[in-house]
Amino acid sequence: MDSFEKKLEAARSRAKLGTGKKFELMKKELAHKGAENPAALTAWIGRKKYGNEKFQKLAKAGKKA
Repeated sequence: MDSFEKKLEAARSRAKLGTGKKFELMKKELAHKGAENPAALTAWIGRKKYGNEKFQKLAKAGKKA
């Protein structure tokens, strides 16, 4: 694990769910790893983990924050 990943992991542990911060951090991590469309991949992972309904609620809350 390089220093970039360590910094992301530390920031992710402090970020609260529903603020959009975890989404942005994961997007940065996936871009660093070479993902072609990190935002779409992050959304796909979030929907798979939380389900479409809960993910949409989190996305709406994150846009307000």
